Amino acid sequence: MADNNRKSFGVPHLISVVIPVYGGEKTLTAVLAEVAALTTLTESPDGHPFRVSEALLVYDNGPDDSARIIRALSDSYEFVRPVWLSKNFGQHAATIAGMASSGGDWIVTLDEDGQHDPNDIGTLLDAAMSTQSPVVYAKPVNPAPHGAFRNTASKGAKWFLTKAFAGSNAPDYQSFRLILGSIGRGVAAYSGSGVYLDVALGWVAGRATTAPVRLREEGDRDSGYSTRRLISHFWRMILSSGTRALRLVSVLGVFFAAIGIVVAIFILISRLTGAVVTEGWASTIVIVLLGVGAILFSLGIIAEYIGVSVNMAMGKPPYMITSDPGAGPLGRTRSVSQ
Repeated sequence: MADNNRKSFGVPHLISVVIPVYGGEKTLTAVLAEVAALTTLTESPDGHPFRVSEALLVYDNGPDDSARIIRALSDSYEFVRPVWLSKNFGQHAATIAGMASSGGDWIVTLDEDGQHDPNDIGTLLDAAMSTQSPVVYAKPVNPAPHGAFRNTASKGAKWFLTKAFAGSNAPDYQSFRLILGSIGRGVAAYSGSGVYLDVALGWVAGRATTAPVRLREEGDRDSGYSTRRLISHFWRMILSSGTRALRLVSVLGVFFAAIGIVVAIFILISRLTGAVVTEGWASTIVIVLLGVGAILFSLGIIAEYIGVSVNMAMGKPPYMITSDPGAGPLGRTRSVSQ
């Protein structure tokens, strides 16, 4: 009812745009020019008034000269707020840092490479208002511009996570999202190191929906995700998705125990009936290897959970905000007299 009243009286929804920046030297300026057009009062396709009140550019210590671009954009646009991280923490941690620093009614997370069109923010807002959902994910109507192999691997990973581990809306996860500001800042406050952002949102957001968008080609830059990073990304999603993996360990143990019982019964029956039972190392080695493999695999998963728990218990932060390095001691130049 409150949101409907806001629309009736024309009070705009204030949007905080969060952009994690790792390799945005060539693309960030164009993205901010599009965001700047939304800093004046705008209406969504369904007539909801909104305005981008701030854009938080979270510098994640990438390999290019993004820091210089962020400083230049901050000087050019009053609505731009740089957020400086002390080192590279990764996209999710950088996004959480921006969310924690935001102040808008809604938080929109955008990629720096230009594949997300800021003009679709109104479409996301309409989906949130029509379904009363605090989280809206962009639903691409065209294939992501990453190549067939990566797109297929991404869909398969999300399907596997949904069916085998989380049972959540993992197939809808997108880095282009609209989040109710209070929920986004709450998640940013309690999310520990190693937590997958969208899984954490699912813990507290009672409903999430999607809105159709068309992805654009990425700008002229190399992808920040190597195969190793993508695998690590997927593994973090699994570890953040609850304890179902631990239950699979128990099922795996029961499965191998059942195989052992069946083999033992088979050997016993063979001996009682006088059948010749070939004794050799081959079958023993196979059983030993399968058993040891299952044990090591189970211990590996348990160790990963323990590692996440230890990091959170020790207070290891997912990010740390510092001042602009260029404005501090590291940015000082020698005086003319020297």
